[in-house]
Amino acid sequence: MNSQPASDPADADHGTGLSLSYGYGTDRGLRRELNEDSFIASDPVFAVADGMGGHEAGEIASGMCVRALAAMPQLATGERSVTAAVLQQYLLRADSSIREVTGARAGTTLTGAVVVEQMGMPYWLVMNIGDSRTYRLSQGHFEQVSVDHSEVQELVDAGEITPEQATVHPRRHVVTRALGTGDETEADYWLLPVEEGDRIMVCSDGLNGELTDEHISRILSTVGHPQDAVDALIQAALRNGGRDNVTVIVVDARNVMNDGGLATTAPRRAADAAEEDTLPRARIVDASRPAGPDDERGER
Repeated sequence: MNSQPASDPADADHGTGLSLSYGYGTDRGLRRELNEDSFIASDPVFAVADGMGGHEAGEIASGMCVRALAAMPQLATGERSVTAAVLQQYLLRADSSIREVTGARAGTTLTGAVVVEQMGMPYWLVMNIGDSRTYRLSQGHFEQVSVDHSEVQELVDAGEITPEQATVHPRRHVVTRALGTGDETEADYWLLPVEEGDRIMVCSDGLNGELTDEHISRILSTVGHPQDAVDALIQAALRNGGRDNVTVIVVDARNVMNDGGLATTAPRRAADAAEEDTLPRARIVDASRPAGPDDERGER
């Protein structure tokens, strides 16, 4: 894996007072030769791309997708002004580039959250195409925000199988929408108000393929610092089999303004009490490039 900073991180205050802390990590897993996941973690964009298409092609597709997002000017300025229409334009560029380079023989999923501001209030703009996932832990409630574009999700929606049956269905890895291949390339979007203490988790299916939602929720609810939560989730996925690449980003929101323009606060998690939240170096991780000596995380 090769990584490079997307921008200089800061505990940013963009008028809302919103402060973010986040952690990230990726692992090849225990059975795959290559890591076809790529990710970007830099305020205001937090996203994971899971490549597919055979030897090396998946790495190329996910890397091109991440680099397309990194080209947005908001990554350089830290502005929280992205819209769904702007995101879709960059995703279409990624789709076109992947098709040109791979002959439409490779593709990638993409999911994540972009922090945006509307009328001075912060929102999570969640995007998804494929079966990687974005979850939210908010006010004690844990839920999957994104909806999988997969054959088994269609069967669940049609009432033909249960969500539990979907986790072991033989075609659970077949996606119905992706960038770079197929006919469907448009992402779905959700706009959610940022609540004090929100925790967003973005992951490739190498995580939720090994851990139940209950297991994921338990770790996110009990492990304080975002980086510690990321490490715990990846290690749990490896202990449960590690059959796929696994990538995780965890983002925490603090000092969120309420409707009256006042910053709200929430009790700190016990694990946070002994140390201040810090932002790790912002990163773009692209599996299509050779490993560099400064990699903090990769094969285990």
